[in-house]
Amino acid sequence: MIKKIKSNIVTTKTNTFKEKKVDFYIQGLTLGLAYVAPIGMQNLFVINSALTQTRLRALVTALIVIFFDVTLALACFFGIGLIMQKYAAVQMAMLFIGGLVVAYIGWGLLKSKVSALADIKQMLRLGQTVWQACVVTWFNAQAVIDGTMLLGAFKATMNHAQSLHFLFGVISASCLWFISLALIVSLAGSLITPRTLNLINKICGTVIIIYDIKLFWHFAEMV
Repeated sequence: MIKKIKSNIVTTKTNTFKEKKVDFYIQGLTLGLAYVAPIGMQNLFVINSALTQTRLRALVTALIVIFFDVTLALACFFGIGLIMQKYAAVQMAMLFIGGLVVAYIGWGLLKSKVSALADIKQMLRLGQTVWQACVVTWFNAQAVIDGTMLLGAFKATMNHAQSLHFLFGVISASCLWFISLALIVSLAGSLITPRTLNLINKICGTVIIIYDIKLFWHFAEMV
């Protein structure tokens, strides 16, 4: 009888521990989705890639964006934004360099023109995809600081084991979102005409330029 009671207690504790692990994973998953889902430079970059590249290259682009997004999330979770707040020169350098490159990306979209469906599936060099994905993810100093404040607040309430499950949820959200986005847009891309694509490029370019103005505004405030 005593052994049975002890066994029930152990089973209950094990189930409770598993439930807590799932809770922290779901918490990280939902927060991660809420963080990446709003339209921003990363999403616009993946959407444009899915529309203008082959499906395989769109998925490769999504994986590259996921890599930089996950590394940024980990850096924010462990407090890189605090370093940027402490050293204003680092923040200013990121804002200025990031602003220049983002302006280049936005202007490229604004002036791009597809005249035939054969023009749509042009392949970007892999190196070009990597550095552009890096810029739209990492070179937004305010986003890094905001991410640090957000994820850092959760980190302060968790122990090491809980943090691991939470981070796994955040990473899962990034993978789920960007791969799904690339696939859905790529599949829908076959229905898009060159005229529609030109309009989408102009909209994406305009939004990216607006983000770029915001970056330079933050830079100007620090000068």
